[in-house]
Amino acid sequence: MNYSVGQVAGFAGVTVRTLHHYDDIGLLVPSERSHAGHRRYSDADLDRLQQILFYRELGFPLDEVAALLDDQATGKADPRAHLRRQHELLTARIEKLRKMAAAVEHAMEARTMGIDLTPEERFEVFGDNDPEQYAEEVEQRWGDTDEYADSQRRTARYTKEDWKRIQAEAADWGERYGALMSADEPPTGEAAMTLAEEHRQHICTWFYECSYEIHRCLGDMYVSDERFKAFYDALRPGLAEHLRDAIAANAARHTS
Repeated sequence: MNYSVGQVAGFAGVTVRTLHHYDDIGLLVPSERSHAGHRRYSDADLDRLQQILFYRELGFPLDEVAALLDDQATGKADPRAHLRRQHELLTARIEKLRKMAAAVEHAMEARTMGIDLTPEERFEVFGDNDPEQYAEEVEQRWGDTDEYADSQRRTARYTKEDWKRIQAEAADWGERYGALMSADEPPTGEAAMTLAEEHRQHICTWFYECSYEIHRCLGDMYVSDERFKAFYDALRPGLAEHLRDAIAANAARHTS
């Protein structure tokens, strides 16, 4: 069996021009010519083309591909060693692609979280706080929950202006809670419970449906997790514990 250049191009998914080029540089010279001088390719030629395309897919330049295949054809390279080499190259390629896929997934996660902002916009909205800093940890801890999925869906639609509004609301709440503590309001008092409820509603509005049970768990985490504790205590020393107690009191009065 032999095949025309058009047939081979169709089999291999390459252009006729590519096959002409391979012939011109001696990389893939067809075994036969028709009486009219047209290229005719044998099964052995197709095998060589398959090898060429394999190495090209791995990024090898044409001159190196030619050297590799010629060594194999002249017996300079052990066929088994050649196969091992191909296996090693494929394994390395798979690992590279895996890393590329992971990088793409990371970028997709960032966008899904609604952080599809330019560096300037990120700084404008979040300042020195990296919004993706704990993204992987959050997914590991809560990725299989309905609340996480709900938050992902909502925040995927948020614009820079939405994030600025969220930040502004949170900052305003923090100032008012700090003032409440300065006035020595107890966490079980009406004023503190009202602001605790506002805190819960902020989560419900922007991220996910935060039940009183979930809110109570969050309050405990604000104290037990040093990162959250540092964040709230930076607003006012002792705010993390005060807020935890206010959240617990507010949950109790709504669920008892």
